[in-house]
Amino acid sequence: MYSLQLQRFVHLCCCLALVGLLAGCEIFGGDDNNNALDDELETTLRSEAPNQDLAYFRMPASDDFASIPQDPKNPMTAAKVALGQLLYHETALSINVKHAGNAQTASCASCHHAAAGFQAGRIQGIGEGGIGFGERGEGRVNDPNIPIEDLDVQPIRTPTAMNGAYQELMLWNGQFGGIGDNIGTEANWTADTPKENNHLGYHGLETQAVAGLSVHRMADVDTSIVATEPTYVQMYADAFPGQALSRENAGLAIAAYERTLLANEAPFQRWLQGDSDAMTDAQKRGAILFFGKADCAACHTGPALNSMTFHALGMPDLDGDGVYGNVPVDEGESLGRGGFTGNAADNYKFKTPQLYNLKDSPFMGHGGTFRSVREVIEYKNRAQAARSEATSHLSTMFVPLNLTEAEVADLTAFVENGLYDANLARYVPASLPSGNCFPVNDAQARIDLGCD
Repeated sequence: MYSLQLQRFVHLCCCLALVGLLAGCEIFGGDDNNNALDDELETTLRSEAPNQDLAYFRMPASDDFASIPQDPKNPMTAAKVALGQLLYHETALSINVKHAGNAQTASCASCHHAAAGFQAGRIQGIGEGGIGFGERGEGRVNDPNIPIEDLDVQPIRTPTAMNGAYQELMLWNGQFGGIGDNIGTEANWTADTPKENNHLGYHGLETQAVAGLSVHRMADVDTSIVATEPTYVQMYADAFPGQALSRENAGLAIAAYERTLLANEAPFQRWLQGDSDAMTDAQKRGAILFFGKADCAACHTGPALNSMTFHALGMPDLDGDGVYGNVPVDEGESLGRGGFTGNAADNYKFKTPQLYNLKDSPFMGHGGTFRSVREVIEYKNRAQAARSEATSHLSTMFVPLNLTEAEVADLTAFVENGLYDANLARYVPASLPSGNCFPVNDAQARIDLGCD
């Protein structure tokens, strides 16, 4: 009798599952016991998604390579990702330095590390010439013995390396990538500059990774630890069978790894998978506002809540304490997309960023001048440009949102915590073949990180 009852129960479950599929796969069903916020959010999301499919906003698992957007010229493999993870964190690669004492002290992860949501953890990332780390990168400062002009810094806030799989072009001005919206800008792929790498024809993530190895003073791979250390020798052979060591392939491995850096354990992602308890009511109300009244999804959409659009919002440039090097005003990176294209109509327009794990690093906007998610939301709610010279270029979408204080609080709860993946350490290797400390390896950083 028990067996018969079990068979009937299994049969009933299968029938119910089939009914669910035929009903449009609603992830929270439709009975009266469901939270009304879940129903409202699901309806709102379906109205925003192409074909009313919630899958439009879901991220795949990080090992589901077939579902992760990728460059067809750089197909992802487990061997390539494994090699890229180590190269990304390998401080032993930083040997083309300006000061011999700085050799083997920095890595890609110096300015894009997990502790800060793959951001720098400070207003301006520092590679060579920086000392210390702190807990999330906030303790990294310039070495007073190194001239400011010799620091490896950028004149704009370091963007996150996370969720880059959903961006065809990279950097705030979109200058990296020989595809998409960069077709037609070939005249600006200047020889003997990092932009020349666009001629390789890769997506932005691959182009940036290849270019970054030179920009950030990493070793020529064929004479580096990758050519001599047995683990690296075997891993490279597995990732690129029959191919000679090259900077290009090293960059492709790093890019393949970066494509796996997905915030797929954030509460909103878990909610999209059917866990109605993953988000708080405040976060759900904030999500309804995000995709509804606040119209954030007009620019921030898809799994990473970003887009390949550029907008002038009048935000300030990199400035203030903790900023080093030459940070020009009204030229180069400070002009945003226009600084790359040379088209005055593109001036002060910056790429729409992804929105996950923003609170891991309290520096937001292309100039890092906002100190919290709420500050950014309040700025957009007011829609009053802080940068006067950008006024004539402002996006037509930069208009007051007319949100109440309570709505601002709910929207903040969603962006700050509903989009927060607290387990990014899963993307960090336990150790490196070199045995070096990482993501930075100077004397003070080794103390801060507990490597000594």
